[in-house]
Amino acid sequence: MDAMEGLCVEGCERCPALVESRSRIVDGVGPDDADLLFVGEAPGEQEDEGGEPFVGRSGDVLDEALRDAGIARADVRITNCVRCRPPENRDPHEEELENCREYLEQELEITDPNLVVTLGKVPSQHLLERDVAVTTEAGELHDARIGERSQRVLVSVHPAATLYDRSQRETFLETVASGAEIAGLADADGGQSRLGEF
Repeated sequence: MDAMEGLCVEGCERCPALVESRSRIVDGVGPDDADLLFVGEAPGEQEDEGGEPFVGRSGDVLDEALRDAGIARADVRITNCVRCRPPENRDPHEEELENCREYLEQELEITDPNLVVTLGKVPSQHLLERDVAVTTEAGELHDARIGERSQRVLVSVHPAATLYDRSQRETFLETVASGAEIAGLADADGGQSRLGEF
């Protein structure tokens, strides 16, 4: 029976290939009332083993960016468009993204974040529902309709991109810092957030 209890998905079998390749369903982690929510594409091998999104090298890069922005990983929510590991770490197929979308929409509804940051091309295109040139649009803020809600979405390169292309590192750090400020978590200007500017 496919069901979502609060923020946890129980026994979903909508995508046969993903059911076959996963060892567990990887739900989002972090506060259920987080002001800042990061969305990746799907769990990789380490996430599938550990049951938590963005661990391993990509997770280290994200953690570093959060620290540089003056916030702790425990203060943000981190999730994925798809909650099961695709075979061979391939990108999730469109049908798989759609099968999992209601879970993501419910997670956003419950969490009600001030800002969603999309980590990479797949989540950016999935939530903005258009082609996204992530490297040129990184740091751009958009209003998106996600389910029944209007949601501010900040496009970011994937943390793994900084491992393969060092020139992306500064872009990623700046985007996360900007996201923290927009979400009201940064204290860069004496506690004033930039929320009123948008």
